Amino acid sequence: MFQTKIEIHHSDLEISYHDRLMTLGSCFAENIGRKLTDAYFLTNVNPFGVLYNPVSIMNSIELLLNYKEFTQDDIFENRSLWQSFSHSSLFSNVSPELCLEKINSKYSNASEFLKNSKFLILTFGTAWIYEDRKSGTVVSNCHKLPSNEFIRRRLSVNEIVQSYSELINKLRTLFPDLQIIFSVSPIRHWKDGAHENNISKSTLLLAIDELQKKFSQVHYFPAYEIQMDELRDYRFYSADMLHPSEVAIDHIWERFSETYFTSETFKIKTQLERLRADLQHRPLFPESEEYLSFMKNIEKRKSTILSEYPYLSGRF
Repeated sequence: MFQTKIEIHHSDLEISYHDRLMTLGSCFAENIGRKLTDAYFLTNVNPFGVLYNPVSIMNSIELLLNYKEFTQDDIFENRSLWQSFSHSSLFSNVSPELCLEKINSKYSNASEFLKNSKFLILTFGTAWIYEDRKSGTVVSNCHKLPSNEFIRRRLSVNEIVQSYSELINKLRTLFPDLQIIFSVSPIRHWKDGAHENNISKSTLLLAIDELQKKFSQVHYFPAYEIQMDELRDYRFYSADMLHPSEVAIDHIWERFSETYFTSETFKIKTQLERLRADLQHRPLFPESEEYLSFMKNIEKRKSTILSEYPYLSGRF
């Protein structure tokens, strides 16, 4: 096969089914989070929705550490929708009450989840940020408001390293066992062209490299490099030629699994992924003897898995 293989050594940092994992960041964090969830890991995925830049991700973590319920003062009405600058449009609603209900439900669960998490998986998408001119705060989503309401600029390596050094020191104090896995999203941000996209990605890569040198709790998974080199072919992109295809996501997921999973975790994952695939099967004739036998076999497999790994109880 014509391919440049990215060499990744099996990490000393090993993920097991006993561990809780939180993912925050770009669409790629969503993709890996979905894979972890589908494999029945204990996960909490993007409780604020998709976040693209390092500052928005950092602000979200700060919110989780300092839980304070969102009120109507924290949201705004725009085009007949109630929205939050801290959240993606998935939380928007015509009703302020329903908007806040969704925000606070996810927020409360995630704040508690983080307290017992062993892994925090953060995916940076872009070094570009949008600052609200009125408040000076960095927004996670502009929600299609006029561009003149924001200042758009690119973060420097030093800004990212300095702000994240403070955050990581705080996390180390609160959660001494927490491990942080950074990655850079392979999704290309083409708005400013190829050159600016590469400068943005380089800024993120350099910042993570500096953080990795400073903190033993910081690790890096080369999702960006895998997409750019191992999968250097437009067959591995979706129709927009910017996002990884499902085949690419599957490949990067397998590389992630090879890097961080114990042999037992890999074995369990394989069994549970097959189980999920069978559970999602939709029969043409659900009353047929063949399908009833199929379901009986699934229940038997569930029992076998739970007898061998009782800590998986309640996950499927």
